[in-house]
Amino acid sequence: MKIIFISMHSIHAVRWIDNLKESEHDFYWYDILGSGKLETLETVKQFLETRKRKIPYLKGEYSFSKKMPGLYKLIRPFLETTEHEALERIIKEINPDVIHSFEMQSCSYPIIKAMNKFPKIKWIYSCWGNDLFYFQNFEDHKSKIKNVLKRVDYLHTDCFRDYEIAKELGFKGKHVGVIPGGTGYKIKEFEIYKLPIEERKIILVKGYQNLFGRGINVIKALEKIKTKIDQYEIIVFGAHNVVEKYVVENNLAYKTYGRHDLSHQQIMELMGKSILYIGNNISDGMANTLLEAIVMGAFPIQSNPGNVSAEIINHGINGFLIKDPENIDSIAELITKAIEDKEMLVEANKLNSKIAFQKLDYNTNQQKVIALYKNLEINY
Repeated sequence: MKIIFISMHSIHAVRWIDNLKESEHDFYWYDILGSGKLETLETVKQFLETRKRKIPYLKGEYSFSKKMPGLYKLIRPFLETTEHEALERIIKEINPDVIHSFEMQSCSYPIIKAMNKFPKIKWIYSCWGNDLFYFQNFEDHKSKIKNVLKRVDYLHTDCFRDYEIAKELGFKGKHVGVIPGGTGYKIKEFEIYKLPIEERKIILVKGYQNLFGRGINVIKALEKIKTKIDQYEIIVFGAHNVVEKYVVENNLAYKTYGRHDLSHQQIMELMGKSILYIGNNISDGMANTLLEAIVMGAFPIQSNPGNVSAEIINHGINGFLIKDPENIDSIAELITKAIEDKEMLVEANKLNSKIAFQKLDYNTNQQKVIALYKNLEINY
């Protein structure tokens, strides 16, 4: 079976392909965003630099595209090869059986025109993050989402919430199940980085502060209870510039790491030293950092947009759910409760270890991924 993967330049796509390395399928990757070569299996043929110009660049074209994006979108097909044109050419070249797109806005919207031209090709769409939950609230996006879901044959989600949303938006195909976006973690390999609860001296904060992230509210909550947590080191990772600036301007003795300062391995090691992990946002899918906290034994305190985090956190048992991402006082209360209840932390650690092996183990999810494509062969 010939499979084309269409994704952003992310670790998710690499892990997904890695799950299938022992299979006999032929794999292709379409670099839809022009991000460059993907570090993956050598056997994967990659279609790079597909945005061929039809005419030379025009003076002022870039600034025009930023000032008037709507108008530029209309004339762009006359200037360069569009995503759906590139995909049409690739389809005609290799005659694929399946196209698997990861993410909606960047990787699925642009190919709908091509996919409608080839209705016999099976389409798998992997949904995560804000693909559906957030963008369904905007009419221009909602209509595009419905067009994609109308054509998609198979849907993979990282939470049950998004499957329900997809059905509400008209999806009639087959849901292939809930699988973590990165397909899980090699849990046994990370065990050596997990400290016992009594030795953990770090409170780890996700430092996103953007359209969705509300990391600064967590920092403000920590400031309110600083005398109660003075025995812990506060580390903020994945911090946007505004968060780093806030820490400096307020003379906070917090260690901060920017968005790309730490490798995934380093983040996992930090999780294994942390007593608490706190992630706060107003919109998201099943947050990877939440899953990583569960794997590494850090007690998670996580916001719960659309009740997605409640699919893995039982409030007060194996973590805390932030009801209102903007309520600094309530976040401070949750942090205080967690720090002061050592018995709960120990029991949560044991429970999360079981959850990790049951739901988040790489080998378990690898079998789900392999089975997904085997079922496609049977149903083809």
